[in-house]
Amino acid sequence: MNENFGLIGKKLGNTQIFNEDGSVTGVTAIEVGPCTVLAKRTADKHGYTAIQLGFGEKRDKVVTKPEAGYFKKLGIEKTPRVVREFRVTTETADKYEVGQVLGAADLFEEGQKVDITGVSKGRGFAGVIKRHNMHGAGTVGHGTHESKRGGGSIGMNMTPGRVFKGVKMPGRYGGKRNTVMSVKVAKILPEDGLLLVAGSVPGSKNSVVTVRKGVKNRVRAQA
Repeated sequence: MNENFGLIGKKLGNTQIFNEDGSVTGVTAIEVGPCTVLAKRTADKHGYTAIQLGFGEKRDKVVTKPEAGYFKKLGIEKTPRVVREFRVTTETADKYEVGQVLGAADLFEEGQKVDITGVSKGRGFAGVIKRHNMHGAGTVGHGTHESKRGGGSIGMNMTPGRVFKGVKMPGRYGGKRNTVMSVKVAKILPEDGLLLVAGSVPGSKNSVVTVRKGVKNRVRAQA
């Protein structure tokens, strides 16, 4: 099984760090954890093996009765803001206990490649030039008027007599779940609970992200 265990975090923003040779690396700061192990799923009882993690705290006034009852049963005083399940092997599940608190240094190390999942910034309704990087017809002429930023033809006439699925058109841009893969961990600050990763990460400031061990590197290691 190619497990995808990781931790939940919050994107704080972008900054820079200096390397030993004096060069500068642009990084994204992620507050990873503390994540509490809420529950464990077993193949015998649930049909699969997984670890359930909680991150952050919810305000009492927005906690629903079912949520309050569920976490009270688990012995958790404060309702987590975010709850995620990670499919893992039985060997990995046995390493962690319910109630254990995990941080960035418990799962990751500097130089490691990780996969980061988040919801990209929502940019509202956008045209084809902004949304799909089309050129439009405004700069090339061809007698175009009134539609210089349009997408042009979207299909044929009588045959097939319809528009094929997947044609790139204007629409909602962003606000979708994206994953950036094989991102290098530039630095870990355990005392601050921060993970500094090279490059950009999907989402706006203070948005929730999930950090997992890089799947491509795990596949290469198994080969």
